[in-house]
Amino acid sequence: MSQEVLDQRAVAVIEANKYMTLGTVGADGRPWVTPVYFTPDGHADFYWVSSPQAVHSVNVDLNPDVSIAIFDSSVAIGQASAVYLTAQAGVVPDDELEQRAAFYSSRYPELKSFSVDELHAELRLYRARATAHWVLVRGRDPEFGTGIDSRRAVWSEG
Repeated sequence: MSQEVLDQRAVAVIEANKYMTLGTVGADGRPWVTPVYFTPDGHADFYWVSSPQAVHSVNVDLNPDVSIAIFDSSVAIGQASAVYLTAQAGVVPDDELEQRAAFYSSRYPELKSFSVDELHAELRLYRARATAHWVLVRGRDPEFGTGIDSRRAVWSEG
């Protein structure tokens, strides 16, 4: 299996899923995970809208280091595909907000469009900028299978 095949698998997982699991850490050191609807911008940036009072938003404000898992939980056991990320997250800056809000809402026709005013009032547009990526390789994979599920780096720089 070439690196290109692994990269393509990761793209397919990101494109096929609407929700990602966002992992954050609170001021007390406790981890917190939450599902959020997301819009990807390639494999570098991932956007979501949340209340700034949500636990994960408060955690991101305190510590921008996050982890993310994207997967389809409806597949049969043993058929999973997943992408894992580490990232730096935060509120989208005001000078990018209008453009990024329009981009966020463009993924699906039924997705609500948010005005800049809404994203300054009760909600915020957040972005996670990926720092590393991995894709799930199932234990029975014909080329990389080891009998145990593992993860392999994708989109590596070197």
